[in-house]
Amino acid sequence: MVSMDLPTAVNSYQFGERAKSELIVVSQLSSALTGFSDNEKTGGKKMLLLLMEQVRTEILFAAKSTGRREFERAINSLNEAISLVESDHPEQASEKLAATISASTTVAQEAWQVLSDHGIL
Repeated sequence: MVSMDLPTAVNSYQFGERAKSELIVVSQLSSALTGFSDNEKTGGKKMLLLLMEQVRTEILFAAKSTGRREFERAINSLNEAISLVESDHPEQASEKLAATISASTTVAQEAWQVLSDHGIL
């Protein structure tokens, strides 16, 4: 059983669901980047990296706001994915993005359980 107070559960659920949604978009864009022409790849890569960094900032805020270690794991996996995209390996970033999505989903699921146990959801 997860021990979490209600305010932390609400925040964790919101942050987890938002991160998960944003990371799914990042993952789809990373996969799409592999099909871009050489002329398109440079701009696409820059935009993808900007989005990844923005999502990382949000997950960092979530980690600091909630103290949930899963968000820290998500940040570590996202950092690895960013490095792979920077080094022109966006196809390999998908595994790291999957780990990031999983960590964010775990936070949301645990928070949902606490909120459900208290009759809030």
